[in-house]
Amino acid sequence: MIYTVTFNPAIDYVVRLDAPLEVGEVNRAQGEDCVLGGKGINVSGVLAQLGCESVALGFVAGETGAWLERGLAAQGLKTDFVHLENGMTRINVKIKAGQETELNGAGPAIPESALQQLEAQLDKLAEGDILILAGSIPASLPQSVYERLLARLQGRGVRADLLVNVLPYHPFLIKPNNHELGEIVGKVLTTDAEIVAAARTLQEKGARNVLVSMAGDGALLLDEQGQVHRIGCPKGKVVNSVGAGDSMVAGFVAGYLQSRSYAQALRLGTACGSATAFSLGLATKEKIDELLAQL
Repeated sequence: MIYTVTFNPAIDYVVRLDAPLEVGEVNRAQGEDCVLGGKGINVSGVLAQLGCESVALGFVAGETGAWLERGLAAQGLKTDFVHLENGMTRINVKIKAGQETELNGAGPAIPESALQQLEAQLDKLAEGDILILAGSIPASLPQSVYERLLARLQGRGVRADLLVNVLPYHPFLIKPNNHELGEIVGKVLTTDAEIVAAARTLQEKGARNVLVSMAGDGALLLDEQGQVHRIGCPKGKVVNSVGAGDSMVAGFVAGYLQSRSYAQALRLGTACGSATAFSLGLATKEKIDELLAQL
């Protein structure tokens, strides 16, 4: 089974204006949407489009948390959230008015007792299960919490896929973009050769596979056999960057599980990431299949 963890899920309240945002004035929306998300939840959503079952773990609180939970169930996603006694699941306001302005909520404080409940859930994972840890760490948790969770799973045959840099525990997959990878190694990366060299440093520190997304320039994978796979990007208009990286991870994991081929995993991951980038919401199966045909 695939499990995703989102420490700080969110309801994104997306407001569209037909004129630039005027600070200090009354602005009237042309339309609005509510999108249920958080990085791990995004991964679960795209996995469902690909026919891969997963369970979304994490923390919810208050009426907004109950609404998010009901909404994900209505989408057919399985969840097993820890319910916090205090606070409320955050609402992020995304104002689309030519430029996009964001106001992200802080989310509820997560006490030690709740973190221990999550650990008890992870203790049930067995060999062959996949754990995807995604997203930033809330201020109420120690910044070493990812290491703490992975140390608990070490030696049990659980594959960890992360969108964060926790290398000593030999994660199956690390997925930085080229700018994040450059920050990790302390230099601006401008060529494929430089990106490969930087990816190798992450591999030397423990990552098994390093997947580097490069926006319109496609993606590069350094697999655990040391092979470099390079792919371009399908054609389309970028309308939404939120969730594109999460979608790429979902596609890579699903592609590898289905084919055991890193080349195929990269292809499906690229199609999924692009399908989200070219859509107002997360990738759909129809859009993914359309873009796969271009790659």
